[in-house]
Amino acid sequence: MEKKRILLNGGLMMLSAASVMAQQLRPNIVFIMTDDHTAQMMSCYDKRYMHTPNLDRIADNGVRFTNSFVANSLSGPSRACLVTGKHSCANGFYNNTECVFDASQQTFPKLLQQAGYQTCLIGKWHLESLPTGFDYWKILPGQGHYYNPDFITQRGDTVQEHGYVTSLITDDAIEWMDKRRDKQKPFCIMIHHKAIHRNWMADTCDLRLYEDKKFELPETFYDSYEGRPAAAAQEMSIVKDMDMIYDLKMLRPDKQSRLRSLYENFIGRMDKEQRKAWDDFYGPIIEDFYRQNPQGKDLTDWKFQRYMRDYMKTVKSLDDNVGRVLDYLKAQGLDENTLVVYTSDQGFYMGEHGWFDKRFMYEESMHTPLIMRLPAGYNKRGDITELVQNIDHAPTFLELAGVKVPSDIQGVSLVPLLRGEHPKNWRKSLYYHYFEFPAEHMVKRHYGVRTDRYKLIHFYRDIDEWELYDLQEDPNELHNVIANPRYAKVKKQLHKELDRLRKQYNDNLE
Repeated sequence: MEKKRILLNGGLMMLSAASVMAQQLRPNIVFIMTDDHTAQMMSCYDKRYMHTPNLDRIADNGVRFTNSFVANSLSGPSRACLVTGKHSCANGFYNNTECVFDASQQTFPKLLQQAGYQTCLIGKWHLESLPTGFDYWKILPGQGHYYNPDFITQRGDTVQEHGYVTSLITDDAIEWMDKRRDKQKPFCIMIHHKAIHRNWMADTCDLRLYEDKKFELPETFYDSYEGRPAAAAQEMSIVKDMDMIYDLKMLRPDKQSRLRSLYENFIGRMDKEQRKAWDDFYGPIIEDFYRQNPQGKDLTDWKFQRYMRDYMKTVKSLDDNVGRVLDYLKAQGLDENTLVVYTSDQGFYMGEHGWFDKRFMYEESMHTPLIMRLPAGYNKRGDITELVQNIDHAPTFLELAGVKVPSDIQGVSLVPLLRGEHPKNWRKSLYYHYFEFPAEHMVKRHYGVRTDRYKLIHFYRDIDEWELYDLQEDPNELHNVIANPRYAKVKKQLHKELDRLRKQYNDNLE
């Protein structure tokens, strides 16, 4: 049998042609993650708002997780949970304001790389330290920019590229798969988009979309937050906190706002053609807005409509570019042996409870979309209803690649679910912990447990409040039943389960 000589982990090994072929047959992994994309803005989950045909292609030809959640609904911490397979208390990245990710720690890309995978990261990283464990990487500094963004490269320099960020990230991803990678090895590419992060700046080709759509306010928009002081204390209200210039683009020389200079910096990155298209679209809207000068509920409705339309336009470019990746995989014959994953770093509020942003353990932000197109040999299709969490990605990818999952990884491999199994010992609850306070949006620190029906949350540090929700009777989480004697037994059970999870994950941080 023919022998091939390869370099592996710094040493020379002799592999048979059969071994090389087996390595090549291990599934490729294309992991696409967006920022702040909520499930209700994907038509494979919710058809009320917009059509996302390319994301639907993944779900229609694969699986849709209906109970997928994050461990900490904030960009950097969520990404740290993803790459380590561990909760924030274990990976050390708790919040976006104080933490630097320890790049020397174990991550699934490192383990895949050591096992012979080509690894790549392009786009948003947001962990403050530079990536490790990747054969090739190219990342946005911090949040990045929508127009003509900067990228940090492996060479150590920062370069500005011309174009729209979602398309540029996709361009680079396809180029790496097509020209840069070693095609004798399986690969894992992480395509991390800036979209759909605040302040929702659409590509110029999509600016005029959805302007004829009218959206109904969510039924919880005028939530009174009765019995929920932590919910009342936030600063993420569309009515009170959404900035007229930065968020809603109503820039005029005589108008000021807290975030005006930041918005002017963003649009100042545009070239003349981009800026002309931008001004041609927003100019008449700005003129009409200040002429009409809406007040009260008219202003509230106007802000909500503008928010929804701008958000959807940003999703449109994302969906188009996901389609480009799917088309490339199919054209190159890679689709049959590639796991395609689409998810977001957390959910987002589209007016529910009157909010935008995320952070809370409530459903809209703790829940995150997760769809997968499976490689050959995995025949499961349709919905997967088990409770899963973003710490589960790492062990899933490792098991699919034939790599032993380290015992210190806290997530659980989803591979049995992808085979169509329903393990009797599957987890019955999920743990959550949010740490960033005081900070933007002023969501108070909290941790909690979620089961298939109930949710117990403890807000702590500068506040000591417990909340209990019956998700079957109260899916909108409007009624805190912590003091209701009818739920005394449930409360006791949830406290016991919460204590068990905090001990299991060794989370003593308060």
